[in-house]
Amino acid sequence: MKVLKFGGSSVASPDRIRKVKEIVFKASQKQKVVVVVSAFGGVTDLLVKASLLAAAQDEEYKEILLQIEERHLSAIESLIDINKQSAVISTVKRDLNVLETLLEGAYLIGESTPKLLDKIVGYGELLSSYIISEYFINEKIDSVHKDSRQLIKTDTCFGKSHVNFKATNTLCENYFGTVSYSVIVTPGFIASSIDGNSTTLGRGGSDYTAAIYAAASGAKKLEIWTDVSGMFTANPKIVKQAFTIPSISYQEAMELSHFGAKVLYPPTIQPALFKKIPIHIKNTFAPEDSGTLISSETEDKPGAVRGITHIENISLLSLEGSGMVGIPGISKRFFEVLSHAEVSVVFITQASSEHSICIGVSSQDAPKAKEALDAAFEYEISLKKINPVSVEDDLAIIALVGDHMKSHQGLSGRMFSALGKNNVNIRAIAQGASERNISAVINKEDVKKALNTLHEQFFEDHIKQLNLFVMGVGNVGEKFLDQIHTQRKYLKKQLKLNIRVVGISNSKKMVFDDSGLDLANWKSQLDQGETTGLDSFYQRVKELNLRNSIFVDNTANDKVAQTYDKYLSDSISVVTCNKIAASSPYKKYIQLKELSRRYNAPFLFETNVGAGLPIIDTLKHLIASGDKITKIQAVLSGSLNFVFNNFNLETPFDQVVKQAQDEGYTEPDPKIDLSGIDVMRKILILARESGNELDIEQIENDAFLPEESLNTTNVEDFYKSLVKHKAHFDKIYSQAEEKNCRLKYVAQFENGKAKVGLQEIPKDHPFYNLEGKDNIVLFFTQRYNEQPLLIKGAGAGAEVTASGIFADIIRIGNF
Repeated sequence: MKVLKFGGSSVASPDRIRKVKEIVFKASQKQKVVVVVSAFGGVTDLLVKASLLAAAQDEEYKEILLQIEERHLSAIESLIDINKQSAVISTVKRDLNVLETLLEGAYLIGESTPKLLDKIVGYGELLSSYIISEYFINEKIDSVHKDSRQLIKTDTCFGKSHVNFKATNTLCENYFGTVSYSVIVTPGFIASSIDGNSTTLGRGGSDYTAAIYAAASGAKKLEIWTDVSGMFTANPKIVKQAFTIPSISYQEAMELSHFGAKVLYPPTIQPALFKKIPIHIKNTFAPEDSGTLISSETEDKPGAVRGITHIENISLLSLEGSGMVGIPGISKRFFEVLSHAEVSVVFITQASSEHSICIGVSSQDAPKAKEALDAAFEYEISLKKINPVSVEDDLAIIALVGDHMKSHQGLSGRMFSALGKNNVNIRAIAQGASERNISAVINKEDVKKALNTLHEQFFEDHIKQLNLFVMGVGNVGEKFLDQIHTQRKYLKKQLKLNIRVVGISNSKKMVFDDSGLDLANWKSQLDQGETTGLDSFYQRVKELNLRNSIFVDNTANDKVAQTYDKYLSDSISVVTCNKIAASSPYKKYIQLKELSRRYNAPFLFETNVGAGLPIIDTLKHLIASGDKITKIQAVLSGSLNFVFNNFNLETPFDQVVKQAQDEGYTEPDPKIDLSGIDVMRKILILARESGNELDIEQIENDAFLPEESLNTTNVEDFYKSLVKHKAHFDKIYSQAEEKNCRLKYVAQFENGKAKVGLQEIPKDHPFYNLEGKDNIVLFFTQRYNEQPLLIKGAGAGAEVTASGIFADIIRIGNF
């Protein structure tokens, strides 16, 4: 014999019930089948609501009763042939009349007792099972309806009765052993006491009903049919990459169901576990899916962790004080008080010093638990030997579950390291001696991030997901997004990095999608986005609270740079080509570095110097390996190098500058480049990354621009000044040409001092043949004291700058 249980979602509508019929019919061709059904989806909630309204003497309960009646009569009209409907409707209306009488009683006395509520809510399963049985008969299935109250006997603990297995097993064995029908349809959830009163097995009790029948009848298998294809490695609604667990042990399934895996009701497993009956979780709407098989299988399975689960709405209660140390019986009193208060404890941890006991309970039980404990320890609290119970709310429990976790080293370390890197604060930890479960209490708001982080760590073939929030989509930003779009598949396959752009903003609009924006048409999405702002963009990034979040700044905006500290403080990495932050006052620069270290959030700005050239990265490696920088000489402005490589007496200086701007080599305001401020920032950053304390005011700037050009306030006036002072620029060029020299804008740092300025470079100098927009850096160090370490290549342009930002993203991915 086989037992099949169908939940409320599986019987929520006539179309779904037809799918159930197909599954039952197929199963009944090979063996006798017991079918346990829940109430039609949502009906139990309506019954509870009607009961509460009636007890509150609110006549709206009658409207809900009409909804319930309409729901069931409509199902009959859809499922049963019209010439057979009369008898079925008559029986259903008779039951509905009894239900109406019960609700009217609650209305009249203004009260709904647990005993009365059990009678009322049980009608959901009674009605659904009868209608479904009649539908099976209508479809020529050899079926009969059996009231579970005649088979399952309990005590009189109404609301969640305890089964009398001796009486129940005898009744079930006698009935199932003699009934000749192929299909027996029974209601789940309901039972009756020995004296005949209706009782219930608690919410989720239909699973329990099925397990009781399976154990009592010696069924070969128990199938739980629901709306998902088995037990998942994590909640698929929260973790999109979660997948079905093909097989799992009873103990693992119990742990997962206890910690929130709602596909299975925890007590269900107990009767089946005792009789070693396999439990198969299947999907009513995808019956071909393999589902999850729960059995006594003890063979090693791939991976130590079988699933990750969680419970929300948890409160932590802590009892602590010096008066607890060495005093026998404190724990006994503590848990006895909670037991008498009917508070279920889901999490326990105790300090080895016996100084404190910490427990996790449902948030709704926290107030009465605190009240009961404070009363029980009132004397010790009055003597200040024990502190009043402290309560922390808005928490959740996450748990790793697996039978073979104890045989794998370092799982706890991996778990807590992964959470720590994503700024998930752990409030308490519990791990049993069996090491089948490692649990941690975290903030409720961090659940999604924590589950996705742990799933990535333990299940996703070490593929790391990076979530990018991109501000600035001009020349550099657009190229960057194009590169991400082009390289996504390669990165996932070769580098095990899944890079998603979750948010994009320009100066006017912003758009977000927590599943990742479609980079094939990001422009149209952005055009239709909402109004942006620095604070609103940051708040959205913070609210999404995604793991491995990276803020990417492609602007040259001072106000954007001022927001980096907020991102870093929330463990959100920052990657930027914006030089303002790293060249800001030294205290601010150090603060950002410290925030990066404290919150484990990389702050990378490789493109601040040399665009895509690995200048800063090379410098860091030199310093980390123990080398010391003695001197830096460099041409650090690709735009200025382009300008002076193309400037001659035949081409006016202003036209060369305009060409550089048009080709994207200069900042939007080219004065930033030509004034030397951009190069000053770059040499300042290199000096600081070498370990020197320096501010930009300390850098000597030998400007080549006329004073009038330096004092302009807009781009148009700046170009006018360049035209006006044509003779000045021609003279600079002529003087260099007379000496067979080329003009290069050079930055230098030596002996703690830095300077920048236009220089005449002779033919024998390494800078002389620097062409186009290239940069060159010479690092003189204690190791490279005779011949400097030289880095040379394209140092400007949207394409190479974007690639430099991309490289920083990959560095974080490998972090």
